[in-house]
Amino acid sequence: MPELRLTDNARRVLEARYLLRDHEGELCEAPGDLFARVPRSVARAELAFDGSDAARRWEASCLERLTALEFLPNSPTLMNAGAPLGQLSGCFVLPVPDQIDGIFQALKEMAVIQQSGGAAPASRFRGSGRGTRSFARPEGGARNRSHS
Repeated sequence: MPELRLTDNARRVLEARYLLRDHEGELCEAPGDLFARVPRSVARAELAFDGSDAARRWEASCLERLTALEFLPNSPTLMNAGAPLGQLSGCFVLPVPDQIDGIFQALKEMAVIQQSGGAAPASRFRGSGRGTRSFARPEGGARNRSHS
């Protein structure tokens, strides 16, 4: 692996946030291990499509760009690629149907995503002024508070 040219501050950030730890909270990898773990894990997807030669090429290409600091993936990928959780995304958008069973299923899915460190905002709500099957009068509905 090429030499990592990391500042002291970059090493501190990696140690504080991204390097894997054991069950006692002790570091169990060095920055070079992270820079090898992430490309190896991400390149594994190629096995399903183009085989092991393609996976090796993608791993090498990703490793080269990472170690040159030309490309850094998002935080969940740095933290979780090659780790037991393996969750590479930080945000998931879930549809929320306009019925009670669907609403609670979406809440359950949101809780599972949030339990693993992801965020899951709801993507659809009944608009303000629309009625429901239960009530003849229009309900308040959801409002976009970011524009209030």
